[in-house]
Amino acid sequence: MRIGMIGGGGVAQTLGAALAAQGQDVVIGIRNPSPEELAKPRAQAVPLAEWRARTGAKVASFAETAAGAEVIFNVTQGQHSVAALHAAGAKNLAGKVLIDVANPLDFSAGMPPFLDRALSGPTSLGEAIQAAFPEARVVKAFNTIAAAVMVNPGLIPGAHDLFLSGNDAEAKAVAAGIARSFGWTSLVDLGDITGARAQEAVLPIWVRLWMTGGSPMINLKVVRA
Repeated sequence: MRIGMIGGGGVAQTLGAALAAQGQDVVIGIRNPSPEELAKPRAQAVPLAEWRARTGAKVASFAETAAGAEVIFNVTQGQHSVAALHAAGAKNLAGKVLIDVANPLDFSAGMPPFLDRALSGPTSLGEAIQAAFPEARVVKAFNTIAAAVMVNPGLIPGAHDLFLSGNDAEAKAVAAGIARSFGWTSLVDLGDITGARAQEAVLPIWVRLWMTGGSPMINLKVVRA
């Protein structure tokens, strides 16, 4: 499978490395894939030149990455996701599964962040992406857990859940298949893309649990009567 990551930080590198290790054709897309940019340290991640050498995967521009991919992950900072995806190109996203991993977190007041008011409440980042790119098949997934847990759910003992939502059943099945390839066994489908509101609303309590408990190795489990 040809997989493109829009964004080059720690989440992109973790997901990309795990998928490349499976034998998938992985490309990380950044705004300016110059040698100088690839040599720079990145947020919670190694320089992309080092990541590329370690994984054997590729690095390209946003547009090149999206054009060549069958499945695209949005792993940008949530407040900048729509702009980054516009740079990737609507025509390059059309008809493709677009897995939105980002959260619309506003760090302007420091920690803990809050949800961006323009992308929460009666809407969500997932919905904003689907509205901006109506021909893309957006699935919200992987946004409620630490990057390491995304690709190795066994890091947290016991049963816990991965949530997903989206308008396209086939696209959700693709995202679910990728999740299962990482070892996820308990997937909770929250319905259409408006379910992204609930998924993104998990982040404030997730961050608070991290701050009070001292570890990001946290997830939720739905228990029904």
